[in-house]
Amino acid sequence: MTAPSGELARTALMIGELRLPTIGRLWSELADRSDKEGWPAGRFLSALLEHEVAERAKRRIERHRAESQLDPAKTLASFEFVEVPMLSKAHVMALASGDSWLEKGASILIFGPPGVGKTHVGCGIGHALIEAGYRVLYTRTSELVQRLQAARQSLQLPQALTKLDRYDLLILDDISYVRKDQAETSVLFELIAERYERRSILITANQPFSAWDSVFPDPGMTVATIDRLVHHSTIFELHKVESYRGKQAARQQKIQRDNDKANRRRQSSSDNHPQEPHP
Repeated sequence: MTAPSGELARTALMIGELRLPTIGRLWSELADRSDKEGWPAGRFLSALLEHEVAERAKRRIERHRAESQLDPAKTLASFEFVEVPMLSKAHVMALASGDSWLEKGASILIFGPPGVGKTHVGCGIGHALIEAGYRVLYTRTSELVQRLQAARQSLQLPQALTKLDRYDLLILDDISYVRKDQAETSVLFELIAERYERRSILITANQPFSAWDSVFPDPGMTVATIDRLVHHSTIFELHKVESYRGKQAARQQKIQRDNDKANRRRQSSSDNHPQEPHP
């Protein structure tokens, strides 16, 4: 039975007031289907709410992915674990689910030379956590340190650190490239100390802990930083592996060469067998 136009208008108005855009888009269609198929009222209401909840979750994930600054191409699905045999796929996938390590503010530390896939793994974990409902921010460590130093100079450092608290995971890429400057590295220490056992950090580094005196000019600060990071941490060391990035580039070059050869063969075949003119 079709509802009077006035009732339809009032229903649409109330849905708009309640800010339920998905229900607003679908309720009339589902109501017609419900009438035709004789749904109980509870099933009709449940179907509407399920669509609204699912659409809100999708929009939330899209917002969180956009704000995360993660490279969209660096996912765990696109990472070739077979190229990095010392990296346990099962362990990485377990971390990607979030579970308890985020709740206790634990850290992930990924060490290795350039090109072995540290950033890719970190971003992949970040993407998976966003899908699981968490908030993530990726940043190059040197860029974040500069922003925090500017915040300190304008007496806004506490507020800047508080804003970072909204993220369940902060990915600090390339910590080894931070300049050995007392003012800059002190804000990095404050960030790590502020998040300790409260919010999680994932760090990638080209240098082992033994070389971190090149990042922190004060030995005491170096020890205090490492102490906080290794407590409740997972550490991956990707040192004895051929450059992951180099292998990817080599594979792409081989594919391109094979495609070029195939195109040349097709062109040669076409030149040797020209089509006869139509009568």
